Amino acid sequence: MLAPDGVQKNGILINGQFPGPTIEANWGDTFQITVTNNITGPEEGTALHWHGILQKETPWFDGIPSVSQCPIAPGSTFTYTFRADSYGTSWYHSHYSAQYADGLLGAMIIHGPAHAQYDHDLGPIMLSDHNHEQYFKIVEQFTGSELVPNSTNNLINGKMNYDCALTNLTCNPNAGLSMFKFESGKVHRLRLINSGAEGLQRFTIDNHTMTVIANDFVPIEPYETNIITLGVGQRSDVLVKGTGKPTDSFWMRSDISERCSHSDQRHALAVIHYEDAHTRAVPKTSHPTYYNETNCSNDPLNVTKPLFKMPLPPTPSFTETIDIDFQANATGAKVWLMNNQSFRANYDHPLLLLAKLGNTSYPDDPQWNVYNFGKNTSIRLILRGLTPLAHPMHLHGHNFWVLAEGLGQWDGVVTRPENPQRRDTQLTDWGYPYDAGMSYTVIEFMADNPGVWPFHCHVAWHERPDLIKQREIPSIMAQTCRDWWNYSAHNVVNEIDSGL
Repeated sequence: MLAPDGVQKNGILINGQFPGPTIEANWGDTFQITVTNNITGPEEGTALHWHGILQKETPWFDGIPSVSQCPIAPGSTFTYTFRADSYGTSWYHSHYSAQYADGLLGAMIIHGPAHAQYDHDLGPIMLSDHNHEQYFKIVEQFTGSELVPNSTNNLINGKMNYDCALTNLTCNPNAGLSMFKFESGKVHRLRLINSGAEGLQRFTIDNHTMTVIANDFVPIEPYETNIITLGVGQRSDVLVKGTGKPTDSFWMRSDISERCSHSDQRHALAVIHYEDAHTRAVPKTSHPTYYNETNCSNDPLNVTKPLFKMPLPPTPSFTETIDIDFQANATGAKVWLMNNQSFRANYDHPLLLLAKLGNTSYPDDPQWNVYNFGKNTSIRLILRGLTPLAHPMHLHGHNFWVLAEGLGQWDGVVTRPENPQRRDTQLTDWGYPYDAGMSYTVIEFMADNPGVWPFHCHVAWHERPDLIKQREIPSIMAQTCRDWWNYSAHNVVNEIDSGL
C-alpha cells in the first residue's frame, strides 16, 4: 500500500520504497543487481530495464521480456550484471506491460568526468504523473480503445498533495511536498527525470534561470532557459545559481502539458528553502514562470549541441520511413501501428535467444514487427507521426543523432550535420490535426551493437547473426525461460497489451 499524495492505492515497490532506491556507481564500474519477484495479489512476471545503458558487452541484461529474456517468474530470483558504460543521470524501471506505473522504478546516477562546475549536487528529481487506479485495471479498460486515460495527479520525487474531496478512496489531506536546500551564491546541479507513464512535463523554478548541461546521457554545450521540457524517459541535467537571499523560499514546479498530455490535476509543487529559511515557510512567490505551449517538442535542435563532437556519416547505409498511427486491427480493437503493424510480445521465446540459436525466421512473422537491418553500418529512420498525440521515442542499446524535426514532409535539411544532437529518447510532435497532416522526426544511429533492440513500441533488430552467435550468452538467461515456462504452464498470464 502506498499513498504518495495522501490517497491510498496498492503498489508494486522495490525494497518497500517509492520511488525505488537510487542506484549509484562510477563510470566503468560493474553493476550486480539481484531481483527477487515477490509480487502478489495477483502474481505477475517482471523484469528491470536500465534506461539508456548501452549494454554493449551484455545485451542479454537489457531487461526486456520477450526480447532479451523471459520474465522473472513469481518467486524466482535473477541477477543482472552489466557495466556502467555511460555517465550522467538516468533511471531503471519494470519493462513488463505498464507495471512501473504502480511504483516499480528508481533513479540511476553514474558519476563521470566533470564537464561543468557546480557546488552542490541535489541528486535525482523524478517528475511523474500518478494514477490512483492500479495499472492493470487501466490497461484492461483502455487497451483497444481510442480513449486515453487521464492521470489523477502529478508528483515531484514521489510527493504532492491532493484534494480529498475529489475521491471516494481513503485519503489523508496535506500529504506533504518534496523539499530541497539551496545555498545563496552557490551553483546547484539538478538531475531531472521524467519517470511518468504518459505525461509530458514542463519544469520551472520561480525567479530562477536554469543552465542545461546534459540531455539523457549526452553532455551538451551549456545554454540557459526558464523551462525544461521532458517527455517520458527523457532526462536533463541543469545548473541553477542560488540568486535568492539566505532566508528566501521558492516554488519548484512541474506541469503536465495541457496541450500534449492527459491529466485531471496537472500541477506538481516542491519547495526550495535557502540555508536560513524556516523549513515550514511557504514560498511567497505566487506567479509561475510564463510559457506558451506551441508544440509538443523538445528545445530546438540548433541550441542542443553535444559537447563532444561526433559528425554524421556522409551517407546512411540504410534508410527507412516509419509511419506511427493508431488504427483498428482485424478484431476491431484499436492498436498502435508502425508501418501498419503492431508488436505482440511472446514471453516464452525471447528474440535474442532465438537469434543465438540461429532462428531468424521471425522477421517474416508480423506479430514480432522486427526489422532486419542486416550488415548495414548506419541506419536512418524517418519517423512520421499521423495522430494527435506526441510520442517520446526511445531506442535501446544506442544513442542516436537527431537530424531534423518539424511538421509536414521532411525537406532533407539536417540540423548541424557536423555535430547533431544525440540522445536515447526524443519527442515526436503531433501529426494530425495539424494542417500539415503529419509531423516528422529524423534520427540516425550506428549499428555498432549487435543484438535485438526495442524501439518503442517497435523492435529494431540489427541482425548480424554471425556476431550474435559469437557471443556467449550466460546460461542464466535460459534459466529465466525454464522458470517462466514452469510458472505459465500452471497459471494464466493476462497479457492484454503489447507486453512491453
